[in-house]
Amino acid sequence: MQVKLDLHNHSCLSPCANDDFSPALLAVEAMEQGIQILALTDHNSARNLAPFQEACQLCGILPLFGLEVSTVEEVHVLTLFSHLKDAQQFGSFIEFLLPEQKNRTDLFGNQLVVDIDGEVIETVDKLLVGSTSLAFSDVVEEALSRDALVIPAHIDRFANSVLANLGFLPDLPYTALEAIHLPVQADTHHLAILTGSDAHCLEQVGRRSCFIEMEEISYEALKKSLSEAKNISYRQ
Repeated sequence: MQVKLDLHNHSCLSPCANDDFSPALLAVEAMEQGIQILALTDHNSARNLAPFQEACQLCGILPLFGLEVSTVEEVHVLTLFSHLKDAQQFGSFIEFLLPEQKNRTDLFGNQLVVDIDGEVIETVDKLLVGSTSLAFSDVVEEALSRDALVIPAHIDRFANSVLANLGFLPDLPYTALEAIHLPVQADTHHLAILTGSDAHCLEQVGRRSCFIEMEEISYEALKKSLSEAKNISYRQ
């Protein structure tokens, strides 16, 4: 069966996202666009994943619980979990490895933790868009050891990508890759390549969703299809 998925999205927890872009709004908009598997991947934090889970359950969407981790080389990596608790534990670990730098809302924007109704319950003071102390290869290894899907983000982007910042794609056991434009002009080691919306506001949800052939809508079926680079099609 062809399944529509979008594995790269932010919420109001990411300072670069709109303050009114709650996890619930993300899930509702994804449902209206027919997205069946959806990930929330805020920068270096898992604090908005609990309302995301609740919203996806109400919308009939399979949620993946993610973070967009920034490595010490300033490369962005999507790490996606099947269970909320695992993602939250990884999120606490990643936040601990961020520098002790306070967020400047005038420069970066707010970092809002919200509930299912979008009501603000916490404002995060520590800057979440900094780089952790983990090297690129260490992020890949650590996330895989926790049974996460590991997907280097927007590998063809001019900044914060593995190709731009490292100059090449190291031969590591990634789950898949994410690109903005296809085909990618680099050695991608015959890995599955996905497109993700990287949405920071409601209007961007679904702008780069894609379709993949799967046996059923489940985390394990997705993992299997990605390992086989199985019949992926794109919406550009």
